[in-house]
Amino acid sequence: MDFSARRAAFRKLHESGCFVIPNPWDTGTARYLKGLGFKALATTSSGFAFSRGLPDGEAGASRDAALEHIAEIVAAVDLPVNADFQSGYGDKPEDVAESVRRCVQTGVAGLSIEDRAGGQEKALYELPLAVERVKAARAAIDLSGADVMLTARAECFLVGHPDPLREAITRLQAYTEAGADVLYAPGPTDREQIETIVKAVNPKPVNVLMHASNGLRVADLAAIGVRRISVGSSLARAAWTGFIRAARLIAEEGSFAGFEGLVSGGELNHFFQKAATSEVS
Repeated sequence: MDFSARRAAFRKLHESGCFVIPNPWDTGTARYLKGLGFKALATTSSGFAFSRGLPDGEAGASRDAALEHIAEIVAAVDLPVNADFQSGYGDKPEDVAESVRRCVQTGVAGLSIEDRAGGQEKALYELPLAVERVKAARAAIDLSGADVMLTARAECFLVGHPDPLREAITRLQAYTEAGADVLYAPGPTDREQIETIVKAVNPKPVNVLMHASNGLRVADLAAIGVRRISVGSSLARAAWTGFIRAARLIAEEGSFAGFEGLVSGGELNHFFQKAATSEVS
């Protein structure tokens, strides 16, 4: 299948304005998000891992499992898909390059590489190695001939760095020089910190993670120059929150109060019947 049109559309989205790229964790959620009118989707490594009964991080789902899942999301909808590709499933630049080569083959329009060693470990790769890893990912994409956008992630806020804002900016600027198309420092939800990052790496597009309700809206982030907004595992955790609450009420209180306000099976059936017809046509 030729994915060039999706990739071109994805790059176009990054040229101006601000868009939300929500994170489904299976075929059903991907198709529902498409039905709501979103223009692109991104996978969530943690949402996928939780659905398999695994912890997030490379110690959870294997590279092969992640690639299979990414391909499944790509096949589920005719939208551009960005892959949450963790730290590239390898420490060495050549290992990252091989992983990226395989990820491109799934049909993604973009992929992200973290600089956190071991996925969930509380450590960052030393900056020179982190830069080489971004360069290796860039080279692998270029060698493929596919117009896939590379997002470089600085995980400083998530690993508890003592000066996360300064370190994140230093790293993101270095990743710009290494060939990243999009820059991403997950963690900050303070408007001033986000604005500082956007200004420091301008004109490169910045992805912001909104993983909690903190009063900021899409319009607020657009006003300070954020180009792309993802939600990571938040939609998956919202689903888990409802499931856990309802299950605990049954187990602990014998109550079915957790079922109040549920969407009906008929509504879901109607949506997916319509979605299936649309996909076929």
